[in-house]
Amino acid sequence: MQNSEKILVINSGSSSLKLTLYSIGSKQRLATGFVERIGTDAANMIYSRNGETKIEKTVEAKNHAIALDLVTQYLIDPEIGVIKSLDEINAIGHRVLHGGEIFKTATLIDTDVITQLRYLVPLGPLHMPANIGGVEACKKIFPDAQNVAVFDTAFHQSMPAYASRYAIPNEYYEKYGIRKFGFHGTSHHFVTLAASEFMGRAPEELKLVTCHLGNGSSLAAVKYGKVYDTTMGLTPLDGVVMGTRSGNIDPAVVLTLVRQGMTADEIDNMLNKQSGLFGVGGIDSGDMRDIVSNAAAGVATAKLALDMWAHRIVFYIGGYSSLIGGADAIVFTGGIGENSWQAREKVLSRLESIGCIMDEKANSTRRGPCYVSTPDSPVAVIIMPTDEELMIAKQTSEVVSAYRASIRKEEAERDFVI
Repeated sequence: MQNSEKILVINSGSSSLKLTLYSIGSKQRLATGFVERIGTDAANMIYSRNGETKIEKTVEAKNHAIALDLVTQYLIDPEIGVIKSLDEINAIGHRVLHGGEIFKTATLIDTDVITQLRYLVPLGPLHMPANIGGVEACKKIFPDAQNVAVFDTAFHQSMPAYASRYAIPNEYYEKYGIRKFGFHGTSHHFVTLAASEFMGRAPEELKLVTCHLGNGSSLAAVKYGKVYDTTMGLTPLDGVVMGTRSGNIDPAVVLTLVRQGMTADEIDNMLNKQSGLFGVGGIDSGDMRDIVSNAAAGVATAKLALDMWAHRIVFYIGGYSSLIGGADAIVFTGGIGENSWQAREKVLSRLESIGCIMDEKANSTRRGPCYVSTPDSPVAVIIMPTDEELMIAKQTSEVVSAYRASIRKEEAERDFVI
């Protein structure tokens, strides 16, 4: 793919659509667009060119195709656009939640791939239909563009079976594919490469624990560039305490609630949307900023929520460091990981036993990419901003370039035979 070419990145949610346009050569983000509340009378669109002042307005967007068309028109607007024609976009990368065991790398989307994605909908019933809808919308607006699926689960597929399988009868894995998949893979992959470059070493030389901490959070043990284990499981509900998700619990909790008369949907909603920091904090918020400020003000439930959050993360960092034979670095990313020094301090103050020595001043004042460990700390601690959209753009570029190369090779071989 030529350096001047543009790649559009699409992140399609159940009622939202986000797009980012990149110039692949300079890795420059040219424009972003976001439409939320799709399908309602209160749909809202935000467009920003090169980080300039945002344009925000209420729009009529009954579906994802209309939402995409509305935003893309701003890309070619004579005054605030960044390209002259939509024909300049000939590659589109789609964030897709679940690749199951079928897709282990970014994949060029054709009819067969769409069929396989539909087969995987039960593994992500909320996100997968929207992801597929985003692909179909792009095919209408950009009929000549190559579409590439980049999977949240793909980076984690290097896990050995003893890390990815659950200790339940084999038949449930064989029949229903019940196993750990992991999520946030695009972010974990990006910060693995970025942290390695920041440290001046190859990913194949390093053992890292990457911590993607936001409203949704997950950790990964990355050994020599490959994931050895990760905290999220069959779904993004497993693992650490999150903004509104419980993280891991005794499975019998679910059985107990069923026996108390709750339905599966009620339990699903409670564990995913009413738990975590929100459920424990007692302040009607799962936002870490609110939890931290209320904990500092002496609100006991907020302090409990923060301590529970940190306890689980320390547990996993220590365990993962041991599993990979001692981490070279702990990497923090995501909205909380990058921006909440108080939350990081809660974790780092308890990691000296594994060789993490926090630089308190650096942790409270620096912004990434940077070290927040002391120079003599045996294990480095790095704040590394993530850029999942850029990672999707890079992988899209690689897949499309390989596809074009294969076409050229086939044409050359055919011409040679003739």
